[in-house]
Amino acid sequence: MSELDAPLDAPLKGRIALVAGATRGAGRAIAVQLGAAGATVYVTGRTTLERVSEVGRPGETIEQTAEIINDAGGEAIAVPTDHLEEDQVRVLVERIDREHGRLDILVNSLWGGDHLLEFGKKMWDVELSRGLRMLELGVKTHAITLSFALPLLVRNRGGLVVEMTDGTDEYNRTRFRENFYFDLAKNAPIRMAFNLAHDLKDVGCTAVAVTPGFLRSEEMLDAFGVTEENWRDAIAKVPDFVIAESPVYVGRAVAAIAADPGRARWNGQSLSSGQLAKEYGFTDTDGSRPDGWPYIMEVSQGGKDAPASDYR
Repeated sequence: MSELDAPLDAPLKGRIALVAGATRGAGRAIAVQLGAAGATVYVTGRTTLERVSEVGRPGETIEQTAEIINDAGGEAIAVPTDHLEEDQVRVLVERIDREHGRLDILVNSLWGGDHLLEFGKKMWDVELSRGLRMLELGVKTHAITLSFALPLLVRNRGGLVVEMTDGTDEYNRTRFRENFYFDLAKNAPIRMAFNLAHDLKDVGCTAVAVTPGFLRSEEMLDAFGVTEENWRDAIAKVPDFVIAESPVYVGRAVAAIAADPGRARWNGQSLSSGQLAKEYGFTDTDGSRPDGWPYIMEVSQGGKDAPASDYR
């Protein structure tokens, strides 16, 4: 099925997607939104009904993500995968090839390193093993997945690679992200998308880096002692949370790019959920369009006197 043949209410019908790191947060929301748009979605991660990853959040599994998609009328396949294990990634891609013979959308949403973060420490004061583990989780996993998945993706023109990260290129290249290893881990996907754009252009495929704004992930809500229903209660402690967005928002952003026949215009670029909402017209779950990174740059860190409502 061509993009022009896909029904408007299921613009990704017939497309095959792999969301690597779909256990929780942005990865889960992206998988759900791709499924809602008609794609068949392979969801992977390390936390399953039988095993919990080092992140230590047993209530968030890839099976649960797949169930959400399937219950909503989509089609999802949960495949337990440690993306640091080359053989596991190879077998995953071989399965996708065997079952569908194509891969149209690859979302690298692999991370799981927040528990290793220590802000306010000099590089030489951070335990080396913790730093290197962040690079494994946030950089090496992406490279391994790309290496095995791209030969299948480039088999057909029109493929899309989405490198998920934290921060836009504009923000990250002029600001230190407060931890040497975290900074490297979150800048690497931006550069990966830029580099891949050159390799993919000649074969008719597209690569982009996408970041949410201040994400109200399950882990962040727990850290602030709030829920999705009363998240505004955390603003008193964390003023920047006023611009927070739900994971659904960035999920809709990625689904919008995937459904856009003209997405090649974004090739190699660093994009944010707020920027893409303006382009494609979608909203967050509350009907607003938060634009987190400009708010942080201009108001929170730039001293501009403007209400958050100007950025929603």
